Amino acid sequence: MTPRNILSAGAVIPVMAIRDLSLAVDLARALVAGGIPTLEITLRTPAALDAIRLIKQEVPDAIVGAGTVINAEQLKAVADAGAQFAISPGFNVKLGEAALNSSIPLIPGIATAGELMLALEYGLDTCKLFPAEAIGGQALLKSLYGPFPQVKFCPTGGITPAGAPEYLKLPNVLCVGGSWLTPDTAVQNRDWHAITRLAREAAALRPVRA
Repeated sequence: MTPRNILSAGAVIPVMAIRDLSLAVDLARALVAGGIPTLEITLRTPAALDAIRLIKQEVPDAIVGAGTVINAEQLKAVADAGAQFAISPGFNVKLGEAALNSSIPLIPGIATAGELMLALEYGLDTCKLFPAEAIGGQALLKSLYGPFPQVKFCPTGGITPAGAPEYLKLPNVLCVGGSWLTPDTAVQNRDWHAITRLAREAAALRPVRA
């Protein structure tokens, strides 16, 4: 799959920090059942790589990716674990070189026009804007659209269910990233119905475009 196929599969990509491996598969199934197939498992927990492996094996309808990938070693590790894509919070030359040789696509995080230009040097024109709200959010995306109309984004960081629809109306936004789909209380209580309900609400966010 291409980065644009991956990001276009759902209106929201849940940013998932899985701490309890025993919950990973049921959580993924609940999200997919609600119409959210693209899942970002962040490398912020010791269970992350095992969670990627398990979800890839047990939830065939999920598009499983890894987030918080910051170097070549991690990019290889997540690919070996079965991730179908990787997302980084930032971008540099070494990560760009690793992306050229990776078996899975990298969606680089950028915060400035300069970082975006570097990503384009490596043929990466589908990016994560991070941390979106802190660095200008919708106003920044509108400003970047002028000089870089060919680039598409998944803005992530500080986006809420109330703010997501306005992001999704922008011509250079394919989806948004958010953590609100997997609230800790619902996950810990194994309230999968609540997770699926949140996923359905998120899946319905995307506006119809002409």
